[in-house]
Amino acid sequence: MSPDSKGLATEADDWNDLVVFCAANNYSDIKVADQHFAEQLAKLVPVLYVDPPVSCLTPLRHPRNSGYVANWRVRRESPGLARVTPVVQPFPSRPGLTELTGAFLRKYVRSAVARLGANRVSAVISAWPQYPVFGACREDIAVYWAQDDFVGGAALLGFNAQHLDVSEQRIAAAAQFLVAANPVVADTWRDRGREVILIPFGADVDAYIDVDQAAPPEDVELDGPVVGFVGQINSRIDLSLLTAVADRGRSLLLVGPRDPSFAPGSFDALVQRPNVRWVGPKAFAALPGYFRMIDVGVVPYGDSPFNRGSFPLKTLEYLAAGRGVVSTNLPATRWLATDLVSIASEPEPFADQVDQLLGTAREPDLMRRRREFAAGHSWGARATEFHEAILKRRSR
Repeated sequence: MSPDSKGLATEADDWNDLVVFCAANNYSDIKVADQHFAEQLAKLVPVLYVDPPVSCLTPLRHPRNSGYVANWRVRRESPGLARVTPVVQPFPSRPGLTELTGAFLRKYVRSAVARLGANRVSAVISAWPQYPVFGACREDIAVYWAQDDFVGGAALLGFNAQHLDVSEQRIAAAAQFLVAANPVVADTWRDRGREVILIPFGADVDAYIDVDQAAPPEDVELDGPVVGFVGQINSRIDLSLLTAVADRGRSLLLVGPRDPSFAPGSFDALVQRPNVRWVGPKAFAALPGYFRMIDVGVVPYGDSPFNRGSFPLKTLEYLAAGRGVVSTNLPATRWLATDLVSIASEPEPFADQVDQLLGTAREPDLMRRRREFAAGHSWGARATEFHEAILKRRSR
């Protein structure tokens, strides 16, 4: 399969000097780093967003995702931002098949670039640690974006760690330079002798400017003040930290999808408490209403290689909403180097920090300082830094 002309709007965008972004997340999924980054980058340069490959068996195995396959053609998402969803052979990430997947992906990228009429591709940015895609469209610069410690999180992500390690190192070797989203990941690649630029994840600051005027959600009935967690609920979470907060009678709001295999007994017991409310996954556009309810946001990540090599979006999002933040002692949190984030990693000290912040959570001066700090870490700033790094290397 390869993309054809159907589904692409005819608006007169200029696709020259295109950046091809091979994203780790499907554009239609929950809005995370990739979508934010692409939308901001498209304000600077035209972008082709390439979804992760989808198996041709997806409609049979997961009917709710059949739309991915039905919409596999090149289409325009917004001014300067086009998208293609590659449909490939079954089991695209299985060891032994990633090379075949890579061949399909390179064909998709070439065809999509041709369809857009781009006469020059300034860069291919790949966030794929297992699929070789560089060289598909004679790009000026190949950039590998190391978003996480993928090898450390292989079990959580459902990958073979050894195979992923070999693949990632080979893909990184084919890139002109690397961008790391976390200081630990940056140090890992520097120790391997690679040129690395540290560009952490950012925040969609504009989405939370008017959070206190957002309509309150109808599915939350909790007495204030409220402690909140917004994000995926899975094995990255240290449930004992949330339990410690709830044990003190604090209202606790949990927003996000839950991995059913994560702590089935303990989690179920936690959300059955009268002072705890879990509302499940919510669309990004609905989040301001939930942030309005929250006084202190928490980042209760446990100590693991994957967590140490990550950069939680939620830390900056809480600050962008003017909320207090309590986080475990993650390298990314320390890198922010601000007194606006309280740090504790054990249950009782974590709950102590939450209690302390709740007393001053909505002080106007503190809320202003938090928002100003987050504004310096916006996705717009991150996209600009990324683009400038590409231009600098093109000029060499």
